[in-house]
Amino acid sequence: MYDNEIEKTDVLIVGCGCSGLYTALNLPRDKKIVIITKSDVESNDSYLAQGGICMLKDESDYDSYFEDTMKAGHYENDKTSVEIMIRSSRDVIRDLISVGVAFAKTEDGALDFTREGAHSDKRILFHEDITGKEITSHLLAAVKKLQNVTFHEYTPLEDLITDDENCYGAVVMSKDGVVRKIEADVTFLATGGLGGLYRHSTNFRHLTGDSLGIALEHNIELKNINYIQIHPTTFYSEEQEVRSFLISESVRGEGALLYDKNMQRFTNELLPRDLLTEKICEQMEKDGTTHVWEDLRPIPADVLKNHFPNIVQYCKDAGYDVFKEVIPVVPAQHYFMGGIKVDYVSKTSMNQLYAVGETACNGVHGKNRLASNSLLESLVFAKRAASDYADNLKKDEIQKNQNLVDGLDLSPYEDYRSLQDARHRLVEAAIDKANGGKPSPAEYRTW
Repeated sequence: MYDNEIEKTDVLIVGCGCSGLYTALNLPRDKKIVIITKSDVESNDSYLAQGGICMLKDESDYDSYFEDTMKAGHYENDKTSVEIMIRSSRDVIRDLISVGVAFAKTEDGALDFTREGAHSDKRILFHEDITGKEITSHLLAAVKKLQNVTFHEYTPLEDLITDDENCYGAVVMSKDGVVRKIEADVTFLATGGLGGLYRHSTNFRHLTGDSLGIALEHNIELKNINYIQIHPTTFYSEEQEVRSFLISESVRGEGALLYDKNMQRFTNELLPRDLLTEKICEQMEKDGTTHVWEDLRPIPADVLKNHFPNIVQYCKDAGYDVFKEVIPVVPAQHYFMGGIKVDYVSKTSMNQLYAVGETACNGVHGKNRLASNSLLESLVFAKRAASDYADNLKKDEIQKNQNLVDGLDLSPYEDYRSLQDARHRLVEAAIDKANGGKPSPAEYRTW
């Protein structure tokens, strides 16, 4: 079923994770903004981030922070993007604090910092082990107060409306199953990652790289589509439909150890994620097991209780007492460093179309993301995208194609599942091709 009535807006934002919300918060208040999301407003990966968000503490830390990011990314990072991210970090943290985000503090009231794997110093701000939820929930509350913003939940993106040069909005499916059009002067893609394509993933299952399939169909440039990060330690479950629960990198930063089937350490737990994943996968193959073991007992009990209460509770609910026993962990798809190619203000290769957050690739992460750079990168470049639109895109520069929008046939979009399945396979094939025909770094799901 479809409806040819067109909803018109100045700005369409697809996705309501931290990058989509922060974009909206930084756009002009006189612009009408529509935000659509595939699920409810809280079911996005930004809510799941446990470890924290990096911040440049002072100038003396710049060189080491820059080097840590480059080294983790195998020096394939875009140096300008890295510099922009680091230099913008304090500004972003000020914004977050201004909307009520409560980062952990020391006894004297100063911001507290923790360290994660591959960091040479403590530079990560956190809120217990639910930093992503703390940040995203406050951004959501702030955006909900704006009179110029409308949310549409359970409204997946079906396609972009384009003439392959300009974007004029999107085809969406409403909550009631009706296919319709949203005409927009400018569209921001903030659709998140592609973890739903994989057997083991920390991502929500509905995040399946939708914007990537659409980009491939419309010849929108992609970059590093095969740069897919596997998190080395997620709680192992035999149930395939269960989203992998992340055992934060901070846990190993605080002293947790990894064991093989004989309860022997087999690696340095603070290796960068990709290298540690290789070590774990090698050990699993050697042992003929589906997981290894993680021991949280070396961490002081008070630190476990206060810093990682949700991890402790999750393991307890799954039948494991982390104060007394080890837990089963397995590598899982966690983050996507590649994506839709964008410049330093998040413009794509198509006019009137931006991409921000995990679905975008500005090269900041290189081949492997440094821990706790994801939230920061998403926010920094979302704000730059919003500022670019506000400062440089004038009303008389907006391209229109009313005949195209009005005349677009919606009947091909009624079978949403078939459309999705075809795009999943399109993305998987593109990843495999970029890998030179080698197997994916994680097992795809069966569609």
